[in-house]
Amino acid sequence: MLGSAPGHPGRWERLEPRPRARMLRQVLHAGLGTSFHALGRFVASHPVFFASAPVLLSILLGASFSRYRVEEDVESLLAPKHSLAKIEGNLVDSLFPVNRSKHALYSDLQTPGRYGRVIVTTRKGSALEPVHLDTILKLHRRIYQLQVTVPATGVNSFNYSFSYLCLPDDKNVCIIDDIIRAMEEIQSARATNRTAPVLRYPITQLADGRHAYIGHQLGGVQGWGPNGAGRGLGSGLGSGLGSGARGEGVRSARALQLTYYLQARGGLMDRVAGQWEKAFCAELEHFAALHPKLGLYPSTSSSLRMDFQFSSVLARRPLLASLGACGVLAVLCCSMRDCVRSKPWLGLLALLSITLSGLTAAGILNLTGATYNSTYLGIPFVMLGHGLFGSFEMLSSWRRTREDQHVKERVASVFEDVMLRFSGSTMLHLMTLGLAASPLTNMEVVRLFCRTAALAVTISYVYMLSFYSSCLVFTGYLETGYRHGCFCRRVPKPDRLDSKPAWYRCLMYTRYQDETQATNSPHGVGHGHAHTPPPNPNLTHTHVHTHPHPHTANNPNSHGLDHVANSAEHAHPHPHTHSAAIADPHPQDSHLLLGCVRRCYGDWITNTYVKPFVVLLYLVYISFGLMGFLQMTQGSDPSALVAMDTTTVLYTRAQQRYFSSYSPVIGFYIYESAPYWNASVQRDLLEYAKGFQRISWLEAYLNYLADRNQSTSQPRENFTRTLRHSFLHEPQFAHFADDIIFAERGQGEEPDVAASRIFLVAKTTENKREEMSVLLDTLRRLSLTSRVRFLIFNPSFVYLDRYAAAVSSPLRHSLLAVLFLLGLSSLAVVEPLVSVWLGLTLLSVQFGVLGFMTLWGVELDCMSVLCLIAALGHSADCSGPLLCGFASGRGESRTRWVRVALERHGVPSLQTLICYGAALAPVGAVRSNLTHTLFRCLALTAGCSALHTLAFLPTLLTFLPPSKTRGSRPGGEGQRPEVECVEMNDSTRVVDQITTV
Repeated sequence: MLGSAPGHPGRWERLEPRPRARMLRQVLHAGLGTSFHALGRFVASHPVFFASAPVLLSILLGASFSRYRVEEDVESLLAPKHSLAKIEGNLVDSLFPVNRSKHALYSDLQTPGRYGRVIVTTRKGSALEPVHLDTILKLHRRIYQLQVTVPATGVNSFNYSFSYLCLPDDKNVCIIDDIIRAMEEIQSARATNRTAPVLRYPITQLADGRHAYIGHQLGGVQGWGPNGAGRGLGSGLGSGLGSGARGEGVRSARALQLTYYLQARGGLMDRVAGQWEKAFCAELEHFAALHPKLGLYPSTSSSLRMDFQFSSVLARRPLLASLGACGVLAVLCCSMRDCVRSKPWLGLLALLSITLSGLTAAGILNLTGATYNSTYLGIPFVMLGHGLFGSFEMLSSWRRTREDQHVKERVASVFEDVMLRFSGSTMLHLMTLGLAASPLTNMEVVRLFCRTAALAVTISYVYMLSFYSSCLVFTGYLETGYRHGCFCRRVPKPDRLDSKPAWYRCLMYTRYQDETQATNSPHGVGHGHAHTPPPNPNLTHTHVHTHPHPHTANNPNSHGLDHVANSAEHAHPHPHTHSAAIADPHPQDSHLLLGCVRRCYGDWITNTYVKPFVVLLYLVYISFGLMGFLQMTQGSDPSALVAMDTTTVLYTRAQQRYFSSYSPVIGFYIYESAPYWNASVQRDLLEYAKGFQRISWLEAYLNYLADRNQSTSQPRENFTRTLRHSFLHEPQFAHFADDIIFAERGQGEEPDVAASRIFLVAKTTENKREEMSVLLDTLRRLSLTSRVRFLIFNPSFVYLDRYAAAVSSPLRHSLLAVLFLLGLSSLAVVEPLVSVWLGLTLLSVQFGVLGFMTLWGVELDCMSVLCLIAALGHSADCSGPLLCGFASGRGESRTRWVRVALERHGVPSLQTLICYGAALAPVGAVRSNLTHTLFRCLALTAGCSALHTLAFLPTLLTFLPPSKTRGSRPGGEGQRPEVECVEMNDSTRVVDQITTV
């Protein structure tokens, strides 16, 4: 009892002490395996309920699409949620609201709630030529007289014109751009045969003596040189940059930008302003058709929102095509030569399960009042990759179960074998998405996407356990009854099939067992016939006659019977067969991909002469990834996330071409009372503005005092009194009243200057946004050391401020969370080396995707970060089961277990990647920047995951840890399955003899 046969150690050796961590892992594995086994039996016992409940729930929740709402505020989505720029913007709006401005507005600085903007370009010649100038002023008058009727029909309809909706000045006249006034002066001078006033750039002087900045209104400018020759003045067309001094005149200009500001006082006026914006775009389209010599590029306050959401509209049909292509390939991947064991319907049912889970998640979002945006286009692909891999893993495990077992036992074995790994990968998905959806994330669009994706993945996991598993039960009963996997018709036996035509025999091909086995196997009580190859090829083939055990039929981690219960481990088919009915010892080989992996790819990828080339390929992969990683750029431009050929994209291109030489107007706001009369303060403020094109009340006031031979350093009362009662009353300086806020001190005292602002414009090159980011950081550092408390603001700073940290932090947090989860799970659940390998694989995949997407022209914006977060879970789905399957094997060689892992888990990964790639292909054809980023990042994720799962890992595992022979004893764990079979053979033979007697 205490001994064992020579060379075959008995069961007593299992009582030897083992490390506590290993024992804990075995206990947890056994407990979880038993739980999933019981869950599988429960689902298999109630298949109708688990098949119908998800369908009914999806239909009920799908009816909530009447509450479907689209996100209206794009800035809150794409801009960092918590940033200093937003706080500064609120402070600026409270000090200098747009509605309080009564003179000039700068379109690059103030962006009110509603506006219409248009860039007018000339196909040939200058926009200041008489014919073009008259046409542009004609367009201005038509827009000025534009009217909308709200409501469109009915007795209570009213006509609203631009003069009623516009922002009025101090004379109750609509505020218009200064370039319009200058053009009207030029037209009036030409009509009266007077000399036209000289138009200067970027700051010109109007007829009333006021200096106006027109750098954001006039583009593609050619100036007069010192010898009368033309020279570029800030032209964005590749010409040299001029100094931009006030003394240089404009020779020609290729573009003009006009802005029309609207008021939005309450809900009715906001609705009217929205209708006016639509009429504005329609009028420009009609005018462009009548005047083909001009190019018109409109933009409104709602253009970015409409064009951002338009990607969802463009992607509707490609998504349906993706679903169809994925369905066709899923059917092919689930099909086999054997018509009974083929399960084509399971491919479509897997897609149906994913679709139902998506519908349920959408219904929950609708009921909770959530809004939709175009980034949600990536969520179906997150669900597709995860759900398809789970379904193909379950189908692969089903084909490894014993066919003489009852369907309930086979489903329970599938649950015990697959669900632990599938649940672990689901936990990785939820960990990455959940942490990115936490308040730690500063990007609202990332947080909303990850929250919705986590909900969808959770529901998809539940539906995979219920709906798809019940479908597996139904197809299992079809297989038990020898019914066709596609037509559900019973397949004739070979003797009756011989008289049929060749096409019918090919269509109805299957492998029948003998009559006794076919009769007993559906009840699960007959004796199974298992062909177990001995580890030593010189030993004879042992015929084993056993009672099936429910916990060892298909679980590679239970009792060490991994290569006994599964016929996938046969290295070479044995010529000996039990009966003529079992002619093919490997019925799974009738599946094309499995046969290719077993007979060809597994031997090729583990070949000694192939390994150096695979290692070299990995080094090339790392090299190109590093090259792209070092060139990675940030994409903070919202126009990079909208559909192509839209008003936003066309307007942005025209602005970059003609108006890229100067930065947007930057507001320099002094938000506290300062001693402006102090000479040192004046010098500091003038020094800060040095090097900029500027519209400064302080500089104009100091020049005003100097022209009047007054000292610029005066007492506070004299300085303020002259400013209020003399300087601001001059017509050419009256517009500066909008830039100064006075605070009363007391009765009889002159008020203080409580706050003020000046406007700065910097020269820029092609990298306009990068230079603006550098300028923002420089001026902010200066504000920390300055005696004068000031801040700078431009609406574009909301997107630039802390964008890099806001975009990269969710990805960094998710990656650290995954590594922490793997490290924690290695203490009790997963083999430590499996956690190490999986963590290194995730890092390698992420590094490769980051590098290659940069080389492919994708910037690091919110959409690419969302794809990178999803890539963590996708790469874990593909490589995790392969690593677990390799690490669970004991004895034999590394190469042997690499081949076994490829057969069991590499084939489902390959099937998933094929279907996933087919689903991605139609999305790449959508004319949208957002979908192009989505397609490229997801395609790179699938490609890098495939390389690691099917090439890099199988090669590296053949000569890197974990070892298969370290610590193994003669006749140790690697030999236990064979020894147990011998013992069971002896004991069963006795029981069978007694039973027979």
